[in-house]
Parts: sequence; structure tokens; C-alpha cells
Amino acid sequence: MVSVGVKAGAALAALAMGLATGAAQAATLADALLSAYQGNPTLTGARAQLRATDEQSAIARAGGRPTVGGSVNYAHGLQGLRAEQNYNESLTAGVQLSVPIYQGGRVRNAIHAADARVTGGQASLRGTEGQVFVDAVSAYMDVLRDRAIVDLNTSNVKVLETNLESTSDQFQAGTLTRTDVAQSQARLEDGRAQLTTARSNLTNSEENYRRVIGQMAGAIDQPPPLPVLPDSADHAEDTALDNNPDLAAAVAAVKAAHYDVQTARASRLPTLAATAGTNYYRFSGFAHTTPPSDGTGGSVSGGGAGGADQAAGGGIFSGTASQAGVTLTVPLYQGGQPAAQVRQAQDFESAAMESQTATERQVVANVRAAFSSYQAALGVIRSSQEALKANMLALEGVQAEQSAGLRQVLDVLNAEQEKLQSQVNLVSAQHDAYVAGFQLLNAMGLVDYKHLGLNGGALYDPNTDYRHARRALSDWDENPRPQPVAKTTYGPQLVPENPPVTPAAN
Repeated sequence: MVSVGVKAGAALAALAMGLATGAAQAATLADALLSAYQGNPTLTGARAQLRATDEQSAIARAGGRPTVGGSVNYAHGLQGLRAEQNYNESLTAGVQLSVPIYQGGRVRNAIHAADARVTGGQASLRGTEGQVFVDAVSAYMDVLRDRAIVDLNTSNVKVLETNLESTSDQFQAGTLTRTDVAQSQARLEDGRAQLTTARSNLTNSEENYRRVIGQMAGAIDQPPPLPVLPDSADHAEDTALDNNPDLAAAVAAVKAAHYDVQTARASRLPTLAATAGTNYYRFSGFAHTTPPSDGTGGSVSGGGAGGADQAAGGGIFSGTASQAGVTLTVPLYQGGQPAAQVRQAQDFESAAMESQTATERQVVANVRAAFSSYQAALGVIRSSQEALKANMLALEGVQAEQSAGLRQVLDVLNAEQEKLQSQVNLVSAQHDAYVAGFQLLNAMGLVDYKHLGLNGGALYDPNTDYRHARRALSDWDENPRPQPVAKTTYGPQLVPENPPVTPAAN
């Protein structure tokens, strides 16, 4: 299994070298992939989602850290307060510190669960990156294919126009009939209709290119050859089970769900915390000289830290009080909530296990289907090449026989149409093989920035934000105001510097 992965990784080096070499030129597949990597909104959105997942780890860790709080209370009597409490104004302020000592494993397991979800999120991000690259390759190849088909149909229309002129001249000379002219005219109009359809398909492909890549398609080069892919579906499957990011994310989800069960169980256990605090109090506006209660069962003494002024009718009593201790909380009965939370977490864990199995099945099905599609496309290429050779020979023969009076004009028109169809089939098969090969690489988990060896842009490291989230301690550490990363595809700024070049018809 490992040897297959090494072989696939080494084979990818060929594609990586081709992409890196092409990156020095304008409008290559490497340029398209790099542009999608830097600015595709699906990918940039997935990165933002991962950063949000990173914060779950910080939130979990915060549950095990000390907390400090303060409080201030001021009261001024409006009516009847002196009669009830012997003073008219009160001011109290305090600071409290709480240090968790034991929480039944709740924090520890919550941290493990959050870290597992971060690992799964990173795997999901890699899967999104691979799919965006597949979409970019498909969009790139669609434009190449449809431009080639437009060129073929343009050339075909020119040939049919020449045929119609020749047929009309021979009709005028009396060597051909009006039926031959009508057949040539009909075939020309069919060719023009096919060209119109081909141009419409090209427009759709170019718009899809702009959506995925983020810029209009200018003149683009042929892509580098694909690496040598696995020679069997079994080898491809082994590599996929080792490297597929979707499967890795599913495994991480099961791990996180297991820790969630342990976290839920901790809600039934005692918690212990150390506490400390200090309070300042100040009472004023006394109707008598008797000090008010300090809230602990005694009376406020004028000898506190702030001293006291006990003048009748305007006495002031103030002071400070500090305390430290431990708080043990033992849950005895919580209405069945902890058990329900444990059962719920266990069901989520069971669901995650089933999802892992379903993901594994999907990965196996995808990689085998991609392998089959790639092999089929290679077979279609071979057949299309042979068919094109045969149709080119047939066209030459029919043209010669028609010149000798042994064939009708319709036979020549049919032979030209069959040649065109073979050319279109070959171009489409080459497109399908390249896309299917790339889809196979993605299903095997071998399509990402590192495997493709892209150069020219900064590599997005998901661990950077994760490390920041883990280490952040301040309550005021915020991100800058969110701004869009992916750019709009509307506006004249997207006009390509190198407009598409249509090669001359053969």
C-alpha cells in the first residue's frame, strides 16, 4: 500500500515539473490553478470556515483557565430607605478570582474533541482544495476543447462554402443537377448551425472558466502531460484509502464524537475551584450613629480601612474585606439531563461511525469509477485516432472517385461530415481523458498545492491560525474587520491581457 503511494507521488512529479515550467509563460494550466488557489471563493470560504473551527480549540481551553471579575453597586435611597436600613447611600465594589482545579475531565475532553475537529477541518479543506483544482482543470480543458471544435467547424464551413461554389459552377456547366446544388446548400447550412452551437458552447465554457478561475480566458496553452497513473483499480484504491482527505475528515469526526461522550459524562462529576476576592464598602447618610450590617452578620465598624465619620445625620462608614477559599460543587440530581446528554453524544458517535463507513464506500466507488472513466477515455482516443485516419483516407478516395464520375456530390459531403465528426470525437476524448485522469488523482488524495508543485504564490498554512488560536489569552484579541478575499468577476479589469488567438484553419 505504501509503495503504491510512493509510486503515485513520484509520478505526480512529472506533472508538477510540467506545471512549474509552464508557470513562466502566460496563460498556462499552472497560471489557472494558481489563480484559483489564491482567489476561488469556494476555497477562500472553506479557509474562513476552518479558522472558525480553530477557535473551538481556544474556547475549550478557556474553560480550564482562571477567571477574574469585578462588580460595583451603588444605591441611593429615594423614599423610606433610612427607615428600613438606617442609611441613605451605599457603594460596594469587589474583585473576584476563580481558578478551576478539577472539573471531572470536562475541559480536557473538550480540548481533545476540538483538536480532533480542527484536524478534520484541515482534511476537509484539503478536499475542497482538490475539488477546486479539478474544477479549474475541467474549466481549462473545456475552453481548449470548445475552441478546437469551433476551429474545426469554422474550417468545415469554409470547405462547404467552397463545395457549394464548385457545385454551382458545375451545375451552370451542365455537369451536375440542381439536386446536387440543393444538397450542398443544405449541408452548408447544417455546418453553419453546428458552428453556431459550437460558439455558444465555447461562450459557456469561457464563462465557467471566469467563474472558477476568477478571470477571463485569454490565449491558453496545451496542458502538460499527466503522470503515469496506477495500472489497476486496486492500486488506485489502496492509495486513496491512505490519502483521501474526505476519509481522513470522517475518521477525525469519529474521534471528536468519542471525546464528546467523555465530556458529557463529566457533567455528573464534582467540580472544585479555588476562589479569592476583595470587597470595598462605603455607607453614608446615616440617620443615627449605629453602623449598618456589613453583610456578614456583624456591623460595619468605623475603624475599617477607610475610617469612619459618625457625625449624627451624616455618618460615613467604609472599609475593605478579603476572603479566599475553595468551592466544591457536587451534583446530586439534575433531572436526568446528564444521562440524556451522554446518550445523545453516544448517538452522535454512532452516526459519525456510520458516516465514516459511507465515506469509505464513496471513496472506493469514486476512485474505481474515475479509473474506469480514464481507461475508457484512453480507449476512445485510440479508436478516434484510427477512425480519423480511416475517414481522411475515405474522403480522399471519394473525392477522387467523384472527380472520375464514380461518386455523387452527396458521397463527398457525407465523407467530409464523417471526417469532421472524427476530429470532434478525438478532441473530446482527449479532453475527457485529461479530466478523468485528474479526477482519479483527486480521488486518490494527490491533488493539492504541494503535490502539484505550484510556484508563484504564497502557500496557505492552516496551522498558522490554529497556533494563534491556541495561544491567544486576551479577551480583546480580535481579527480585523472581515473583507472579501475572492474578487468579483464583474468589470472591465477582467479583460485578459492576451486575447485568445484562433489558429489558422488547416
